Formats: sequence, C-alpha cells, structure tokens
Amino acid sequence: MKIMVIGRGGREHSLIQKFAESEQATMLYAVPGNAGMEELAERVAIPETDQEELVRFAKENEVALTVVGPENPLLEGVVDAFQEAGLKVFGPNQQAALIEGSKHFAKQIMEQYEIPTASYQAFTEAEPAVAYIKEKGAPIVVKADGLAAGKGVVVAETEEQAIEAVEEMLDGRFGEASEEIVVEEFLQGKEFSLMAFVQGENVYPMIPARDHKRAFDGDQGPNTGGMGAYAPVPELEEGAYQTAVSSILEPAARALVKEGRSFTGILYAGLIESSEGPKVIEFNARFGDPETQVVLPLLENDLVQVMLDVLEGKDPELTWSKEVCAGVVVASSGYPGGYEKGRPLPVLKAHDQAFTVHAGTEKDEEGYVSSGGRVLLAGAKDKNLARALDGVYNYLNCFEGFSDFFYRRDIGHSSISSTDT
Repeated sequence: MKIMVIGRGGREHSLIQKFAESEQATMLYAVPGNAGMEELAERVAIPETDQEELVRFAKENEVALTVVGPENPLLEGVVDAFQEAGLKVFGPNQQAALIEGSKHFAKQIMEQYEIPTASYQAFTEAEPAVAYIKEKGAPIVVKADGLAAGKGVVVAETEEQAIEAVEEMLDGRFGEASEEIVVEEFLQGKEFSLMAFVQGENVYPMIPARDHKRAFDGDQGPNTGGMGAYAPVPELEEGAYQTAVSSILEPAARALVKEGRSFTGILYAGLIESSEGPKVIEFNARFGDPETQVVLPLLENDLVQVMLDVLEGKDPELTWSKEVCAGVVVASSGYPGGYEKGRPLPVLKAHDQAFTVHAGTEKDEEGYVSSGGRVLLAGAKDKNLARALDGVYNYLNCFEGFSDFFYRRDIGHSSISSTDT
C-alpha cells in the first residue's frame, strides 16, 4: 500500500523510517519532507496546509493511508478534508485537535472532568493578569493560548518576569496565538511525556519518554521544541505510569467523546510527577517531537498495521523492546531565536552505534545544509541509558569545530545512576 506522511520535521522522518520497515508499505511519500527522507520516500512539494492539493495528490496516486504529523494542518481541518473525500487518514479532526490548539479549552476540559492539572486563570487583558500574578506570587507559568511552535511558555522565576511575559504576549508576540493567555500554578517535580494511540474511548498507551526543553546544559536558557529525549524512563515509578493512563489519558479520551469531539490519532500528554501524583502540563493532538524519535525505534509492531487496527477500533497489542533509546538534537546556533539557514553540515557517515533523524535539512551540490532551527537528532539504542548516550555522543563528535551548530551535552545525565553500567 502507498502511504503519505504530511510534514517536514524529525517526527515525520521517524515515522517514515518506521513505515519503511513494514512489508505492507510499497511506496512512501513525504509531503513536503526534508532532505534526509529522500533515501526512503519520494518528496512531494505540497505545503502541509494546502488541503485541496493534498487531497488531489492522494486521490490521483491511490494513497491508501495518510498520516498527519504537525499540529497546524490538524487544527486547520486537513483530516476533515480527507474524510470528506473518502480517504483513509490517521489523525484527529479539527474539533478534536482543539485539545492542543487552545490551552484554555484544554484546561476547561480538565477542570470539568477532574483530570489533574495546575490551577489557572485565563486572560485577554494585562491588568487582571498582573493582579493574579501578584496575588499568587512566583514562580508562576505564563502560556500563550494558541500554537507558538513550542516557544509560547514562560516559566517565570520572579513576578517581574511573569508580568513582562504577560505584556509581551498580549502585545502580540505570537500574533493570534497570544491574544488570550493562561497563567497557571508552577508545579514542582520531574516531567515526562506519555503518548497513546486513541480511537474514541479506546486508549492504547505507549512507553513513557522524557524530553529536555531548555536550550542549554543544566536546563538553562529559553524553552525550545525539545533538545533531546530518552525512552522509557527508568526512574519513573510503575504506579505513576499506570495512574497517568487511568486518571489522565483514558478520562481525556472519554471527555472528548462526551463533548462531541471524539478523538482518533495520537493523544500526547506532557506530564509532571508532582507530590500529589501525575498532573497535566499540556496536551498535544499528535506525536511529540523529539519523543517520537526515541519511542518508535523501540516499538516492535508493524506501525502500518498498528494504525490500521486503531482506525478500526481493534487493540493493536503493542509490544516493546527491552532496550533504552536516547536522542540528542543538533540545533542551529541562535535557536530558538534567529539563526542562519544554508550552513553546511559535516559528512554524516553510517554508524553502527547510532542513527540519524533529519529535521531541518536540505541538500546542495556539496551535501547536507541546514534549513531549520532543529537540524537533526542523533539517536542510539542499547541495554541501558548510559550506553545508549555513549553511542549518541560518540557519533556527535563529527560536529566538533562546526560553530554553526550546538547541542546539549547533558541529555539524560541526571537520570543515570552510579549503578547503570
């Protein structure tokens, strides 16, 4: 069968790598894709949000399954367009995707259905938001209501920082995405991500992952879309995982059904292990990035069959490798702020200990060049986290001396115990 993946980032490259393992996949299309996908898929130069052209291409080329990677086309209704055309597509419709598209909406759902999360208030004007911050004190979290490419969250250590974030966001820092903001309680604890295949009230959880959002070592610097991840999370208690499934993912799926927004696709919960148990930081309506790049390599099932089963309401009976997978993102200097594109990458040679997932790359006559803030992820699987990270960092030595790029050198280090050998 022919499979089309909509998107151009690392998450979509990871999906294509997994689909390429399936005997059911006879042809893969990456729309619009990136240079790293060209080894496995045919790239098609259609923008992710051009619904008419995407549907036309799928029909003309008899695409049997389309998988939507990024959030923007989901929130613009690409799944609805494919369904109306009678095409098989994996992802939530526009109404269900609002769980990611509006943080205020997600908070209202959690409040109504008693899904554990931080206390909050939503605002469209600065004055009451500032008063709320002064009442609650710092640290406190300020979020743009809509999509802001993973950058619309400020964890303010002081009231002054929080007030500055409020004023910047409501003054149009993220355009329409920050016309409304959410100010919420700061939760203490370790974060983890939990994704699940969902169809209506059917929830099939994956293994947990831990992402690193801050740009620099020691969790310093601004928030990013993610600088590295690992899966599973050895230090996460089994009870916390089971609670997250039973008190967060499953109730969220039921809530969306009750609200007339039945969800089909990947429901992502960004969670924190608080002293009161797991709580929700955010929901996403698609695979996480970079979590997907370290979770899918551990999935032993045929991903094509998993998605077909989920769409039909069947339990895909997920099975997972006993290994650990770690990944480190290489980013353009200046990210998540301004950065230069078109900078040459080192020669990326095949490596027996590591794999590469491209995110922001293109090709010129000399080789790969950068085309985005997050350029690629180097990953590795091994029997434990320390060994997997050794494989990743040994591979990343090829970037030494390339000042146009940077990566964190401490991904997963706080989780490696002295007995992890």
